[in-house]
Order: sequence, then C-alpha cells, then structure tokens
Amino acid sequence: MSDILRVNQLEVLYDTSQVLFGLNLQLQKGETLALLGRNGAGKSTTMKAVAGMITSRGGDIVMQSQSIKHMPAHLIARAGLAYVPEDRQIFSELSVEDNLDIAYKRGPAGEDKWPIYRVYDMLPLLKPLRKRLGGLLSGGEQQMLTVGRALMGNPSVLLLDEPSEGLAPIMVQKIGDLIHALKATGTSIVLAEQNLHFCLGLADRAVVIDKGRDVFTGSIEALNADAQIKQRYLSV
Repeated sequence: MSDILRVNQLEVLYDTSQVLFGLNLQLQKGETLALLGRNGAGKSTTMKAVAGMITSRGGDIVMQSQSIKHMPAHLIARAGLAYVPEDRQIFSELSVEDNLDIAYKRGPAGEDKWPIYRVYDMLPLLKPLRKRLGGLLSGGEQQMLTVGRALMGNPSVLLLDEPSEGLAPIMVQKIGDLIHALKATGTSIVLAEQNLHFCLGLADRAVVIDKGRDVFTGSIEALNADAQIKQRYLSV
C-alpha cells in the first residue's frame, strides 16, 4: 500500500520557541492514522503545518509524491487535503446548507465524489437542520457540519483535529460512527486525539507524539498492548 501523505523530519517554531522536533509520520492510501498525545504534545501544530496554516522550518511534507511544504493553504486544499479544526470555525450567520455550498469544489482531478446529497446521506443529522443558522447548532451538530463542509471539497486526505473533544457521549459515538463510515469509502484520514479508547476500532495505525517528537509508530493494537507507552505518554 502506497503512502498518500508523508511527513519527514518536520520542525516548527512559534516565534523563538521550537514545538516540533524532527517529527515523522506516514499515511497510507485508504487508512486511518491516529495521532495521539497529551494536550500540548504538538498534535494540532502538526495538523496545521500539514494543512499549510503555519510555516515549518525544517523537514518536508509530501502528498501524492508532491512536496506541499511551501504551498499556501488554499493550494494545499485544492490539491486534495481538508483540515477540520478543533474549534470548528463555521459561519454562524449562514444556514447549514449555505455553509456546505460555500465549501464546494471539485477534487484535484475534477472528481465530484461528495455532492451535497451524498454529504447529507453520510451526515443524516444535518439534513433536517439544513435551513438552521450555524450559530444555533449544538457543539456536536457544528462538528458534523465542519466535517460535511470538508467533504464538500472532495478531499483525498482528511485531517480531523480532536473531533470528539468537549462533546456529549452520544455525539462522540456518532462522530465515531461517521469516521468508520468515511473509512469504508476509502477516505484517507489522520485523526488527532488524546483519547486512545476512541481510536480503537477506528484507526489502523498510530503515531504517539510527546513534546514535539514521535515516540511510537505502529499498529493501534500494538499501542493498546504496550502498557509502558500508554502510561508514559498517554496517561492511560
């Protein structure tokens, strides 16, 4: 199976403070990769660097054999990468449907795998809310909308930054079901999470990061069986 996304020796600074130190990860086509670590470990920084939202100092980011490290965020999105931020960033004054419509674009090869009716099929919670303003949605509904908006861009790689954070248990279950369904479509996913339990049954492999460095790479089952890694880096 070939890599669709590869991060090599990534280094990122905020002002004069270095936060990523030679980070490595590989995402294979069609797989779900869990990016795990405690709060502040560097998960969101990694996601933002890959999406072109912050500048990396060293290393390289390669998607489908093309370096995207120096590309602006809008061109990375056009190349087929969608980033779902932890803080959702929906348009609160627009309806659900307008939030979706405004994000529509064909994929890099002109593909249209995610017309709006298919997004509603994947996210049935949204269809009866399609005329509701984004600002009137619950946190879980906003999270669903943010994922739907990402799909409207027909991505080949989907970055999900802590999608279960702060949600009620029933919505966490729905988000898990959604990721499972997206995986079944062949979508390649990087799932940043603090919660290993949430990733079990969803992710194929895992990368654990601590203080900006990757400290474990392997199958999700191997990570779950490694009590030392879990205790030291995940507090499980």
